[in-house]
Amino acid sequence: MHHTCARCGQQAETDDLPITWMTSVENGRRLAYCDRCARDNVRSIEGKLDSAWW
Repeated sequence: MHHTCARCGQQAETDDLPITWMTSVENGRRLAYCDRCARDNVRSIEGKLDSAWW
């Protein structure tokens, strides 16, 4: 199963989650964000803001 970025829809090239990607748990769901989206929104992710706000 390829992982898909919850923000932009980019798919990982391998079945394993790339180490440059970030994960977040929102409403009991584990979401993955590609390196670009994670870098652009790291402060919001670390602040535990719901992705609807960023």
